[in-house]
Amino acid sequence: MKLSTKGRYGLRALIDLAMYSEEEAVSISSIAARQGISESYLEQLVRKLRKADLVVSSRGAQGGYRLARPAAEISVGDILRALEGNLEAVECPGLKEEQGCEGADFCVTKYVWQKINDSITQAVDEIRLDQLVKESRETLDKRNHTTIKCEN
Repeated sequence: MKLSTKGRYGLRALIDLAMYSEEEAVSISSIAARQGISESYLEQLVRKLRKADLVVSSRGAQGGYRLARPAAEISVGDILRALEGNLEAVECPGLKEEQGCEGADFCVTKYVWQKINDSITQAVDEIRLDQLVKESRETLDKRNHTTIKCEN
């Protein structure tokens, strides 16, 4: 499975939103500036995230975006499925009764594909947005407390 820029940038944007929207709503332009993502592309991603009920918007002078629910209740899987759709690495018709596959009764590779798909689902659903926010803050703290030595 290879994630597109939608998934990668969208995840970065939601981590940013979770970090900076605790006090007030966050604008698309501020997320775009911090993350180095074009505003127009970010607007497309946020539309999908709103449709999936992961973010909410508010209008006005203090308008912008916030998470629709606490970061601890949003998984990476929720975000990636909203932006990428199906996360299966292999779409095997033998795994879906309604699609069927002529060789499904004798095919053992379908068990490999199922295991891979289940592993991906489990991995992305176990990682919560609040965990990534914590990691991001720790990384920023390290960077802010690191002194760079120049040797001339």
